[in-house]
This record gives sequence, structure tokens and C-alpha cells, in this order.
Amino acid sequence: MNEALLRSLTPGVLTVLVRRGADFAAAEDAVQEALVEAVRVWPADPSPNSSSREEPVRDPKGWLVTVAWRKFLDQARADAARRRREDRVEEEPGPGPAPAVDDTLQLYFLCAHPSLTPASAVALTLRAVGGLTTRQIAQAYLVPEATMAQRISRAKRTVSGVRFDQPGDVATVLRVLYLVFNEGYSGDVDLAAEAIRLTRRLAARIDHPEAAGLLALMLLHHARRAARTAPDGSLVPLAEQDRGRWDTALIAGGVEILQAALARDRLGEFQAQAAIAALHADAPTAEQTDWVQIVEWYDELTRLTDSPVVRLNRAVAVGEADGPRAGLAALAALDTSLPRHAAVAAYLHERDGDPTTAARLGP
Repeated sequence: MNEALLRSLTPGVLTVLVRRGADFAAAEDAVQEALVEAVRVWPADPSPNSSSREEPVRDPKGWLVTVAWRKFLDQARADAARRRREDRVEEEPGPGPAPAVDDTLQLYFLCAHPSLTPASAVALTLRAVGGLTTRQIAQAYLVPEATMAQRISRAKRTVSGVRFDQPGDVATVLRVLYLVFNEGYSGDVDLAAEAIRLTRRLAARIDHPEAAGLLALMLLHHARRAARTAPDGSLVPLAEQDRGRWDTALIAGGVEILQAALARDRLGEFQAQAAIAALHADAPTAEQTDWVQIVEWYDELTRLTDSPVVRLNRAVAVGEADGPRAGLAALAALDTSLPRHAAVAAYLHERDGDPTTAARLGP
């Protein structure tokens, strides 16, 4: 059985059912039953182009939609509470290919609905859009499977009454995907790679430079992955990483995507972050980093977000571009309770030839 094909079709099938009026949780149950049926009756390779002697499935998505819809209607008829909803759902579709409509996009927006907590939005996105099992998601976040199942169930109930045709907030979807990416990887699920896969699909479906910017940012960060950790598992600072271990193909892909996004002249937060990452990736050595340009991009990022964390990172860049005293001056305007504030101050004092103050501020 082609598991990759089933996984790629699942979000679209789920979306068709929800669009027709099915409750989100009930629709997912029906889709899962259809997937079980597909595993049971489909040939090893169900695609029409298969070289197998077994009879191929001419329209795999249409088959899944038909079976899942029937499963949903069977359950609706058996459940008195759902029987009232039958008046609102459409009639069962006739035979033939499923409409070639990209419904998956709206599933992204539904899973990132503002009524959900960030943790719930991430879990629901991985489950409904990513096609991961509850066990895989639980392992990735190092929580019991029962805990994750409850989180996903609550998220489904929260969005069950949401109108599916309402336009979504792209920024919210992108932030959810960025949260997934920042979790990295754990267990048998590479969340960083999963986030890249989902973001690539989203960027292909919407005409939005920030989606491309986020994809570029992910690729540029992911390119450094092999050099980011030492054999003992400790993190290796960017300046000390073996740049020969960076993935040049990912860097080239990220830069190409970023350049196309920037050409749209609709600068956003993720594009600015990706530009900074690209400048780091472009430097043959840490000493050859173009810190002046990086400061300029941090200025743009500050204008876009006015985030204290961005200002803290900007102070580091200023210290590299204009000297440690300039960096300390930029740091002086920030709240000392910020995470990493003391570490940045210690680093800049050390570079300024003041090891005593650096030692007092350091760990």
C-alpha cells in the first residue's frame, strides 16, 4: 500500500467532507474509516500509472471521498443527534472523479483558528493537515498519547462550529507552522522537516510573499542542522560551526525563494529574518559575515515587529558591525530582565576588554 499517497490525499478528502457540512471530528472519523477500507481493498500501488497487474484505482481521491462520505452518512443516520444535521448536508455525490479543487488551503486556516491555543493549533495542524498519528505527535512533544489525544479532541470541538468558507489569517497560519519548525525533532518524527513540507505546500497554494519568506527561512536554518550540535549533543554556536557541513543545496533553494519573495516588494517579518539567515549562510567564515547589512535588516525587522528579542539580537549585530561599545549602547535601552540580556552584555564587555564585568554578568 502506498502510504505516502494516502497521506497526501487525506487533508483534501477531510476538507471536502467538512465543506459539505460534516462536523470536523465526525468527518475525520469517517476519513480514517475510509483509509482503513483503502488499505484493505486497494492494490499495493493504486495509481492509474501503476505497472502492477492488479486493477488500479482510477481516481484515488474520488474513491476516498465517496467511501468517507458514506461512512459519515451511515453514522449520521445512526446517531439521533446528528440526524438533525442531515437536512443541511448535500446529497451523496454521484460516481466520477472528485472535483479538482484545492480545499486543503482552507484546512490550514481552520486548524490555525484564533480561538485555539498555539499548542492546540499546532497539534491539530499536524493531525489534520500533516496526517501524523496522535501517537507520533505525542512522541514528538514528549507527552503521553492520552494527553495529546485530549488536546486534539478539544481542538476539534472548538472549531466544529466554525464556518468553513470564512477567509483565514495567513499570518496566524504561518506562525503555527513556525512553531512546529522550532520544535525541531524528537522521537521518530522530524518536526522541522514536517514544517518545511507543510509550508512548501502552503506557499504553492497562496500568492503571499510571507509564505515564501517563511519557507526560505526554514530552509536556510535547516541547512545548518548537521553542524548545529556537537557529538555530545550540546549546541554549537553559529560562529563555531563547521560550514563545510552546511547543506549548500538547501541554502541555494532558500536564497532563490527569498529573492523571488523580496522582488514582490511586500516586505514582512519572515522575509527579513530569512534575509539575515541568508547573509550568515553567504559568509565563507564567521569573520567575513556582512554585519553592516545584517544591522540594516534588523532595522527593518524592528520596524515590522518592534520585538524586544529582535532589538536584543540587533544589539549583538551592532556590536559586531560598529564595535562592542556601540553594541552596549544599543543594549542599554533594553529591559535587563530579557532572556539572554546578561549573556549578551557579558559577551560585549568581554570583546571590549573588560573581563571583570563580563565574568560578573556571565553564568
